[in-house]
Amino acid sequence: MAFTLDPTGRDIHGEAEVLRARGRLTRVELPGGVTAWSVGGLADLKRLLGDDRLSKDARQHWREWADVPDDWPLHLWVSVRNMFTAYGDEHRRLRALVSKAFTPRRVEDMRPWVERITADLLDALDAGPEVADLREGFAYPLPIEVICRLFGVPEDLRPGLRRAVDVIFDTTASPEVALANQQDLYALLHGLIEAKRRAPGDDLTDGLIAARDEDGSRLTEQELVDTLILVLAAGHETTVNLLDHAITALLTHPEARQRVASGEVSWADVVEETLRWQAPVAHLPLRYAVEDVSVDGVVIARGEAVLAGYAAAGRDPEVHGPTAASFDPGRADKTHLSFGFGAHYCLGAPLARMEAEIALPALFERFPDPALAVPVEELRPLASFISNGHASLPVRLR
Repeated sequence: MAFTLDPTGRDIHGEAEVLRARGRLTRVELPGGVTAWSVGGLADLKRLLGDDRLSKDARQHWREWADVPDDWPLHLWVSVRNMFTAYGDEHRRLRALVSKAFTPRRVEDMRPWVERITADLLDALDAGPEVADLREGFAYPLPIEVICRLFGVPEDLRPGLRRAVDVIFDTTASPEVALANQQDLYALLHGLIEAKRRAPGDDLTDGLIAARDEDGSRLTEQELVDTLILVLAAGHETTVNLLDHAITALLTHPEARQRVASGEVSWADVVEETLRWQAPVAHLPLRYAVEDVSVDGVVIARGEAVLAGYAAAGRDPEVHGPTAASFDPGRADKTHLSFGFGAHYCLGAPLARMEAEIALPALFERFPDPALAVPVEELRPLASFISNGHASLPVRLR
């Protein structure tokens, strides 16, 4: 019998322990009665992520696709036509277009942006009240400002974009809300593309539009819109949760803060341990078996779906031992899969790491002695089994 995932995400790691006890592969039920194989062991998940017998193209390889209604709350996760859901040559074609935005040189060129945005956010916090919501006032606006500048999203469209992205990750959303949100998001992005065609610029959205208009075989109109959904939604959510959990970890582990301050561990250590300890994306829908695939004697049959358990993999006791659930930036092995693995490894990983390694030391330099403004047990998780973060992060800055 399938284990029903809690759509509220109130205890992601507790559920991971339950799933681990059920076996290396176990059936889970998603909203709408859809079932999938959950894989949370680090070695098993890494092997499957690198196996080309698993596809992300629901239309080609998911046997339940024909029965999935348009208002399924997770529909957008599997129906978009971009590199996230493409397979084989189609994936390579679409990834090549987006990868130009995240070359090492372009990421490094963004360093002054990140430093300036960080400084401006800290100035605003410094001028504000003693208690601030650091998710709302710091962790969220930094990566969204970076990605919106990169892709030329004007200020007036950003509130609507934020609302739409929040609903995409909200796994408690009703079918009606999910469908309406999908329609709103497509309307917003079609409007952005139309505006840019009327008044072209030189940002990365303009580059994608030019690729589409010059040669439709490189990018269809649907792929153009859906690629924007990918980069503007997934392009910041991971970093928001990374910053959120890194701040929370340092506020609740004073010994770790002291080790960072003394130079015993680096900010890069903090970032990697946070990615392991609290994977920003807990579960990622979906992959599908192109043919039968066996894991430890359990067969994922052709056409069945697989849910990647990144949060569970980061705390795999077979890799990280009895301290797997503990935050320790000094641990020697911080192996995680929080940015994926294989052909679908996250293109934005270097940018996310750079943002965190700039923002975190700047925050603790500006405010050397912050403290949570509520007991840690009162922090509420996002209503999601996909996005692993807090609904708010109230901090006493001084």
